[in-house]
Amino acid sequence: MAESSRDLILRRIREALQQPAPQPAAPDFTAPVFPAAIGDLAVTFAESFVRSGGLFYYCASREHLYEQLFTYKKEKSLDNLFVWEPELKKLLHAGGIGFIGDETDWIAKADAGLTTCEALVARTGSVLVSAGSSSGRRLSIYPDQHLVLARTSQIVPDIGDALRGVQQYYGDKLPSMISLTTGPSRTADIEKTLVLGAHGPRSIVLFLLDDEDAPQATA
Repeated sequence: MAESSRDLILRRIREALQQPAPQPAAPDFTAPVFPAAIGDLAVTFAESFVRSGGLFYYCASREHLYEQLFTYKKEKSLDNLFVWEPELKKLLHAGGIGFIGDETDWIAKADAGLTTCEALVARTGSVLVSAGSSSGRRLSIYPDQHLVLARTSQIVPDIGDALRGVQQYYGDKLPSMISLTTGPSRTADIEKTLVLGAHGPRSIVLFLLDDEDAPQATA
């Protein structure tokens, strides 16, 4: 008796079910999520940083840094620039850049704070800061403007590279605060209206000093 169309379909289904379904390859969890960064990391970082709302200044030398910082302070009328890290104080003093080095009435006068950072993330344009420096938790968060001095050697491709660098540097004594800053503090929670400075500085400004002329840290 000839096999009916129905029997033929059922037979094919039974035969198909007897064969194990092909399984997808096991994922490689060690592989990077994003493709490797290409090109000049400094250029990639600068583009990402500006795209996220930051102000970027490249400084080819210490003299160029002093010029850029002096001009920025003058244009923004920054009378109260707080600097708490000893190396930054030494650097600005050498360039004749005025700053406030103590915490006297700093909350009432905190127009801006200048800090260093742990790393710069090229892909996202983020600045990684921590409580490990003398600036602590407060100087990168409370002032209206956060100014950052970084070096070209601090630029890394991705966030994972930045975190591994911090872990390698501090070992088992990690700072109590590690934070990624991507652009100025902002929110649009209320009626979709963008508000700057909601949870931190209204602006973030980066002065990137070329390592060939960067000041050397002292013990």
